[in-house]
Amino acid sequence: MENKTYNVEGMSCNHCVNSIEGALKQIGANGKVDLNAGTVSVEFDGSKLSAAQIKEAIEDQGYDVK
Repeated sequence: MENKTYNVEGMSCNHCVNSIEGALKQIGANGKVDLNAGTVSVEFDGSKLSAAQIKEAIEDQGYDVK
């Protein structure tokens, strides 16, 4: 398993948390949003998912990954 933390802009509430964590779960990753820090920590199987796929899943929910 790999761990990566993404800086994400535009998150402000529990809806944001649920949206991002749910999208990551759908692609097989385990995400944890930290609203105060503006980050999403993701644990994933690097042989099944790439960092680009994770970034895309977050951005598809309407957030900017920096």
